[in-house]
Amino acid sequence: MRNVKIGIIGGSGLYDIDGLESPTWVTQDTPWGAPSDQILTGRLQGVDMAFLPRHGRGHVHSPTTVPYRANIDALKRLGVTDVISVSACGSFREHMAPGDFVIVDQFIDRTFAREKSFFGTGCVAHVSVAHPTCARLSDLCFQAARDAGITVHKGGTYLAMEGPQFSTIAESKMFRDSWGADVIGMTNMPEAKLAREAELDYASVAMITDYDSWHPDHGAVDINQILATLQGNGTKARDLVARLPALLGATRDDCPHYCDKALEYAIITAPDKRDPDVVAKLDAVAGRVL
Repeated sequence: MRNVKIGIIGGSGLYDIDGLESPTWVTQDTPWGAPSDQILTGRLQGVDMAFLPRHGRGHVHSPTTVPYRANIDALKRLGVTDVISVSACGSFREHMAPGDFVIVDQFIDRTFAREKSFFGTGCVAHVSVAHPTCARLSDLCFQAARDAGITVHKGGTYLAMEGPQFSTIAESKMFRDSWGADVIGMTNMPEAKLAREAELDYASVAMITDYDSWHPDHGAVDINQILATLQGNGTKARDLVARLPALLGATRDDCPHYCDKALEYAIITAPDKRDPDVVAKLDAVAGRVL
């Protein structure tokens, strides 16, 4: 059994957590630089929780400049076991409407200007992301959303684009019709990959704000429309988060899907060939196996 500590990475629309006991903003340094912001820690209904605003308070980081490695490392150093990513997205499906939530289970990564791994020259590792989210944690997020009265869809493919611009109509139609994506966003990659490397259970809750630009009756993405929907989605997200402690509990067994053992056989570099400086930076992420 292990003690549960829930980590919430809040995206556009979710900038705080209601009801935290003894809330404290803490500064957490990492070998990968500073995270997006200080991290709000406390307890919610008897369960430890840490909240990190992905874009920083005041929304100062673009999707490309979010320090993804520092964010995941900081949460791991603070003892987080279960990470729930909450983010805004556009929809490629008529039945997935603005205001709905999607519990993402697959990704297509089209980002290209971000550091995507903690590992590299001096210590090479290859983790599996065939199933990039934790099924156990995703199921609990789905249940929490339903309990909160949110229209929620279980399963969906998230197209991660670089941004910060939204899609052209041609791109939107290709992602929808040829690639089979269900939603589109800018922030879940490489976040999900890094969480897997850090052996953290990770679930993605995507909050739909618009129909991207493919929909003939909705036209191009309207930022004013997005902001209006964001406000309502933020309230729903706080309701979802409030139900997580009761579902996760204060302790849990190891992940049945081995998310927390992802590095078991992943490090390829021979022990005598590993760069000590690189290994030192991996103390929190890979300390269990190094």
